Amino acid sequence: MFEKLMATAVLPASDIARAQQWWHDVLGRDPVYTELEGEGLFYDIGGTEVLVYRSDFAGTAKNTALNLVTDDLDRDMTALRTHGVVFHDYDMPGLKTVDGVAQLGEERTAWFSDSEGNIIAIAQPSRQLMEMATKLRAAAAGMG
Repeated sequence: MFEKLMATAVLPASDIARAQQWWHDVLGRDPVYTELEGEGLFYDIGGTEVLVYRSDFAGTAKNTALNLVTDDLDRDMTALRTHGVVFHDYDMPGLKTVDGVAQLGEERTAWFSDSEGNIIAIAQPSRQLMEMATKLRAAAAGMG
């Protein structure tokens, strides 16, 4: 029944032009497809579609809306900072950041907000988890 099922990440934007500029300037991405008379922008990140669409509810969630996975968190945080990204700091039971980074076992994660207030995580998982994710992606693409 779900053999052909796919998933798409969805992020709201109160100002679609501002969001498009942010995706271009900060993440170096341009839409691969535009729909809804310019009110829906589709981006490709590592083979996953991310829909950024016009909504008055952008930035109202207080949870992580999108997770990016990297093999070098320090490198990518430095690059994001050169584009004006400010990382969130947390100090709560079970989660404390130092210079924007939380050490969660072997995984290191940092959080920041996009131009619309959506919270995005960028994580460097353990080598074992990264290898597993790579194998799963290859198998899903019919290459594994």
